[in-house]
Amino acid sequence: MNDLSPLSGANALHDKLTVVDGLIVSKFDRNVFEDMRRGGITAANCTCCIWEDFTATMRNIMQWKAWFRDNADLIIQVRSTTDIRRAKAEGKTGIILGWQNVTGLEDQIGYLSLFKDLGVGIIQMAYNTQNLVATGCYETKDAGLSDFGHEVVAEMNRLGILCDLSHVGPQSSRDVILASRQPVAYSHCLPAGLKSHPRNKSDEELRFIIDHGGFVGVTMFTPFLARGTDATVEDYLDAIEYVINLCGEERVGYGTDFTQGHNQDFFEWISHDKGYARRLTDLGTIKNPAGLDTIGHTASLTGAMQRRGWPEARIERIMGENWVTLLKEVWGS
Repeated sequence: MNDLSPLSGANALHDKLTVVDGLIVSKFDRNVFEDMRRGGITAANCTCCIWEDFTATMRNIMQWKAWFRDNADLIIQVRSTTDIRRAKAEGKTGIILGWQNVTGLEDQIGYLSLFKDLGVGIIQMAYNTQNLVATGCYETKDAGLSDFGHEVVAEMNRLGILCDLSHVGPQSSRDVILASRQPVAYSHCLPAGLKSHPRNKSDEELRFIIDHGGFVGVTMFTPFLARGTDATVEDYLDAIEYVINLCGEERVGYGTDFTQGHNQDFFEWISHDKGYARRLTDLGTIKNPAGLDTIGHTASLTGAMQRRGWPEARIERIMGENWVTLLKEVWGS
C-alpha cells in the first residue's frame, strides 16, 4: 500500500491546516489523487473545461463522476464549504469542478443551471482569447464584457458560481468586477510588478479587484515568475508576499496551476487559440519551482512561510481559510 501521509514530517501546522489550492489542471488519475493526500490538500479547484464545447465538457464531468465513485477513499466532490470541512475531517481531498473558459456554454445561458446542478462552482470568463462573453489576456484589443457576457455574469451570480478572471484581459476584467453583484477572483495569477507578462496583473488591477471585494490567488507557474525555471519555493513566496503587501492578507490565497502528469502535447494545446489555431505564447520549458516539484510537496510552502516568521493566523488564511470565506460568500453555504 502507498504511504499517503503528508510529506510535512514534523510540520504539525500544515497537517492541521485547511489547505485550498485555487487551481490545479493536472492529468488527473489515482496517482494525482494520492499525491494530493500526501500534500495535505483539503480542496482544490480542478479544471474540467479549457477549449471544450458543451458535449466534450459533459464528457469531462462524466469522467469526474466516475473518479469520485472509484476513488471515494481519496476524494469527494465539493458543492459547498461544508463539503470542504467534511473533506478535512475525513482525511480526503475535496474537488471543486471548475472551468477555465465559457466554451462549455456555447451560446446557451440556460446551460449554466445544468452545470451548477452537476457541481461546477467556478468559471473563468475567457481563456486567453476572445469568446462570446469577454476578451482574454493575449488578444491585441480588449473589447470588454459583451452584452451577452453581462447576462452570463448575472446568471452566475444568481446560481452562485464564482467568476474567475485569471486569463482575462484588463478591460474585460474591470467590466466583470463592476458588473458582478458578488465577489470575483483571480484564482491563479502573478504580479506584473515582479515580471511584465500579458498573464500577470498590474498593481492597479490587483488593487481594483480587492477594492471591490474580490480575491487574488497567486500562482507558481514558472513562465510567469521573475526567475522562470530557476525559481524556487522561496521565489513563489516572494510573489505571494508582494501581493499581500499590496492587497492585504484577508483576500489573498494561492492557486498553483499544477500541471502534473501532462506532456508537451498538452502545453501546445493550451498555448494555441482554441487549442489548434494561432500560437498565443511560447511557454518554453515547464518546470515547477524547486521544492514544489509535485502536489505532494505542498507542505514546503507552509514551511517557507514559517521560516519567514509569518504568524500562524496569516498562514492559515493564505493556505486556505481565505478561499473558504470567499466561496461561502459566493456559493451561499
